[in-house]
Amino acid sequence: MAVTETGDDDVPAERHRRPAGVGDTTVEAVGKLSEAFEIAERARGHLYAFHQLTGRADFALGWAVTLLREAGHDQLADRITADLIGRNVLEGRWTFQVVEEYDDGYYSLFREIERDVREELLQGRRHVYEAEMKEARRTHGRPGHEARPQANS
Repeated sequence: MAVTETGDDDVPAERHRRPAGVGDTTVEAVGKLSEAFEIAERARGHLYAFHQLTGRADFALGWAVTLLREAGHDQLADRITADLIGRNVLEGRWTFQVVEEYDDGYYSLFREIERDVREELLQGRRHVYEAEMKEARRTHGRPGHEARPQANS
């Protein structure tokens, strides 16, 4: 569903309109690729949460060891200290290394490919599919249904 230039301020910004000659299937395909990348972004966020939560758990273990020692349970405290505190979460890796490996490998390549596809097929424009969905779903002329903020016209 291509949006044509009408002179009306109530149309999507140029950066959200499909370039001339780009077909529906191409817009949908790039939209699906962008959706896939957004899912990978969420996975990356969960990976950072895993990193932070695992670190917090390790520090909480330290506090538990302190309390176990105060309560006279040195043998249990020693086991936790020797076997669990500071332990790798994966072979040879703490969570920061897992995050770095994900960022530098899979995530970095995914981001590059998504950007390259948008550049090649949509002149680098982002969210064209979503902008067209918005145009199809909004009630033109109604408050709260504007195509874009008026300050960014």
